[in-house]
Order: sequence, then C-alpha cells, then structure tokens
Amino acid sequence: MKLQDLDIIVTAPPAPGWGGRYWILVKLTTDTGIVGWGECYASSVGPDAMRGVIEDVFGRHMQGENPENIELMFRRAYSSGFTQRPDLTVMGAFSGLEIACWDILGKDRDRPVHALIGGRMNAHIRAYTYLYPLAQHNLSDFWTAPDQAAESAAEMVRQGYTAVKFDPAGPYTMRGGHMPGMRDISQSVAFCAAIREAVGDRADLLFGTHGQFTTAGAIRLGQALEPYSPLWFEEPVPPDNPAEMARVAQAVRIPVATGERLTTKAEFAAILQTGAASILQPALGRAGGIWEMKKVAALAEAYNAQMAPHLYAGPVEWAANIQLAASIPNILMAETIETPFHSALIKGAIKVEEGFITPPTAPGLGIEVDEDLARAHPYLGTGLHLEMRDEPCDYQRGNAFQGGAPATEG
Repeated sequence: MKLQDLDIIVTAPPAPGWGGRYWILVKLTTDTGIVGWGECYASSVGPDAMRGVIEDVFGRHMQGENPENIELMFRRAYSSGFTQRPDLTVMGAFSGLEIACWDILGKDRDRPVHALIGGRMNAHIRAYTYLYPLAQHNLSDFWTAPDQAAESAAEMVRQGYTAVKFDPAGPYTMRGGHMPGMRDISQSVAFCAAIREAVGDRADLLFGTHGQFTTAGAIRLGQALEPYSPLWFEEPVPPDNPAEMARVAQAVRIPVATGERLTTKAEFAAILQTGAASILQPALGRAGGIWEMKKVAALAEAYNAQMAPHLYAGPVEWAANIQLAASIPNILMAETIETPFHSALIKGAIKVEEGFITPPTAPGLGIEVDEDLARAHPYLGTGLHLEMRDEPCDYQRGNAFQGGAPATEG
C-alpha cells in the first residue's frame, strides 16, 4: 500500500464562524483506493500559500511511501532543508497529512486509530467549551459583559459541561507582551466572579489568554484571579520563552497551561523541563500529528503533567484529538466546538453527551467526512485563520477584542 493522491479543501464555516475563518482539510488516497482525512491547523501564511506547502511536503516526503512509515516521513519533514528543528509551517502541513495516514491505517485494518497506538485507556473523555454568545446576546457586546458570560456558563453547565473557558483579559497584539491595564484586570476579575457565582462548584473555570502579557503583568493578573480558583491560567506569556513562563507558574497559585502554538516534542520538552506548565494543549493539526503527540504525552507523564488537546479548528482535527485522548493515561480534558456545521461535516459521528465524549469505534478516525458539504463552503476571504491586531493595548478607553477571528452575522 502506497500513498498516491492528495486533495486539499479549504472550507469556511458559516456564521458566526466559530473555529476560525477557514479549515484546511486534506484527503489522501492510496494505490489500493483507501481514503484518509486530515486537517492542517491554521498557518502563518494564507491558504493559497499553505496549499503549496502541503503539496510540497506531500510530494517531497510522503508520496509513494507506505502510510505505515510515520516515523520515517516525520523525520524527512523535520529534517527538510537541512534544519532538524521545529518549523511551524512545515509541521503544520505534515501534521494534517500524518493524521490522514492514521485514518488510512485504521480503515485498512478495520480498527479505530486508538487501537493502533496503545488501545483504549479511556472510555469517556471530559469535554470543555469556550463561552460563546447565546441567542439573546449581542455578538459585539458579549466579550466585555460578565453577566452575559455567566448566563452562557450556566447554560453550558445545564448541558452537562464541567469546565468552561473564557478570555476577557485584553487585546492580542502583535507588539508582544504588555502590562495589563488595571481596568483589564478588574474586568477579568468581574468575569471570574460572575461565572463562579453562576456555576458554583459544578464547573471548573479555565482562564484563557494568548501570550499577551509580560512576566510581571501575567503575575499581577494571575494573583488577582486566585480567589476564584481557575483550573488553569492559559499561556500567560509568549510560549517562546519557557523560563519566563516558569516564573509565572512559580508566582501564581493557578496551574499554567500552554501548547496551541507549539510544535513537536522539542518545544513541548522545553516547557516540561523548565516547569513552565503542568497542562499541555497541543493542536494536533500543527504540533506534529498523532504519533508525535503520543510521544509528548509520554514525556508529560514522566513530569506528572496532563494533556488537554486544543481545538479552534474543524471536526477532523477534533476527531484526531479524541483518538489520542482515548489512548493516554494523563488526559485531563479535550476542547470541543459544537455547531451544526461541525457536526454535519462529520455526519454526527462524534458528540458531546452530558459533558463527555465517547471515542468512536468505527475504523480510522471514526468519522465520515461530508466532502460535498466541505466543497460547498469555500473560503473566499483574504485573512489568515486567526490574526493578531496591530493596535496596542488601550489604557484610556479599555479593550474589547473578540479574538483572532471575530464572529460574523448570519
């Protein structure tokens, strides 16, 4: 069996657009006619340029190869250009292709992927969700309204979720780490207070940031949040400096989590070695794929750390996350995005029920991709999947920022 053909579909989720501006789906076909699906998470170049990278990685390192040879193909891509170091774009391309290889292998053997990477350790995976606006909420006002966030949290808990994430702490700016304004700290505290009041002890609070603070600023903010006992303080400083993130972890009594912007065991190992975080959040469509993150899970186990796969993408990456989560002993929880489009794209193959996900037992990733639906929603925009803002932190009027891909009206 050899990898033969590649097809790339760039799909834009309909309004409000939860999951980013577009999802890059890859379809691999073997010379025996088996089809495998994968997803390349985001990228630092646009989808047209990324299409060229994916085609190059496939043609150069994978086409004509037996899909069993995951390690061989990984080392080829990791070493490309005489580098042998993490490369976010190349590994983003490889990761989606690698996921598709596992889908092929599972289908060829009539077994789910988790059965091929250690078997089923977990019959149910704890899910968490971001807090999104409810039908009665305004798409623009929601992100700075603690009372609306509390209403959303209460509804998610009613649906069975035991953990909810939110990130009200100010802008994501390309200028790098900044010191949060006092009004940003006050707003973050107000969110925590309102959500904790709404859910009590029925759900954990997951406080999200995206590496936007200086070390001192992250410590100020984190210490202000301690009375509400969040389960994690996500990526409080840029993840390219594990030593500074470790300073935050030592100064704040909230577990630090990071990982969505990291790739390969090399970068995750540095986080563990410095004590920068005790919860790792790999995005499998970027971080190296299923096999590489199985290795990272083993590294994390040795450091008594846990895994919480990240998801701000489509349901194919979600399916890969669940296959990994089913096979490892140190899974904490897995992010999920529940929209009708996410569900329809994989024909309802994976669901959150009472706050938990049951890993599918169907072959491969356990999903069936609705290819016609994916092609019927092409991405026609010019933006990246997620984008930083150019403007700096506003210390006079406060900060209101919906994230890297603002919601769109239906």
